[in-house]
Amino acid sequence: MSLDPRIAAYLRQTQEAPQPASLAELRAATDTALRQLHGPLEEVASIKDYVLPGEPALTVRAYVPAGADAASALPAMVFAHGGGWCLGSLDVYDNPCRALANATGNVIFSVDYRLAPEHPFPAPLNDVYRALCWVAEQAAELGIDAGRLAVGGDSAGGNLAAAAALMARDLDGPALVHQLLLYPALDFAFDTPSYQRYAEGYSLTREVMRFCWSAYLATPADGKQPYAAPLRATSLRGLPPATVLVCEYDPLHDEGVAYSQRLRNAGVAVDCLRLDGLIHAAIHMLGLTPKARQLFEHARQAMSKPA
Repeated sequence: MSLDPRIAAYLRQTQEAPQPASLAELRAATDTALRQLHGPLEEVASIKDYVLPGEPALTVRAYVPAGADAASALPAMVFAHGGGWCLGSLDVYDNPCRALANATGNVIFSVDYRLAPEHPFPAPLNDVYRALCWVAEQAAELGIDAGRLAVGGDSAGGNLAAAAALMARDLDGPALVHQLLLYPALDFAFDTPSYQRYAEGYSLTREVMRFCWSAYLATPADGKQPYAAPLRATSLRGLPPATVLVCEYDPLHDEGVAYSQRLRNAGVAVDCLRLDGLIHAAIHMLGLTPKARQLFEHARQAMSKPA
């Protein structure tokens, strides 16, 4: 399918944007650029921040979907935001998490994990897994159903969600009913056909991904570890069912497809769905193009399946 015309226009408008000179400037510029794509703020039933006990400090923000029955234990998803492990924040993912809560009917627990390169692998992953365990342990107090607990994330957050599911399996951690992986980064390699085809010109570039991985990994050798690059896991057996959404015009497209096939080969129920006409970071684009709504519709369908 052809690139969505609104996205094509957006890419033309932004291709000459000046490059930030520092990581702090890049973080601020990225947050500003993404906010401009969000569209109207979605109303939810409630939003609450929780500060987890222990060290280091870790905040988890809970989004209860609009129209939720306060008398019922709700399904929940622990969500890791994207941003190449070194960008992104709770605040810039506020509207996407609102939309995801409303679309899925899940309470979304967005994790304010530590960012690289100040905190390289495995610190961000450890934070997400810690939040996942805390949500499971505190389910009754949080008003959620521990038997309907999922994990999800987009881009680098999809990497963290997939790795957290591996950890939960390996460490006898929380039982998960689903993993929602949105255009995830799953391998420390840059050689797939989609990396060649969309290396430049579609917002996320191959060089940006090289930068992000170099920020996340203390050494290149860490990229061989399955918790860093889940596509390199020896076995994917015993993982929860998965929905993997890949964007048509995205360097990471083929990693999501490959991971889906490996899950399928391991006996894991998986749906791999392509977001036609879209580019990376589609979760932020409800204000840019109506086509971005397909991401949330697929998420709704995935999370409405019986556990």
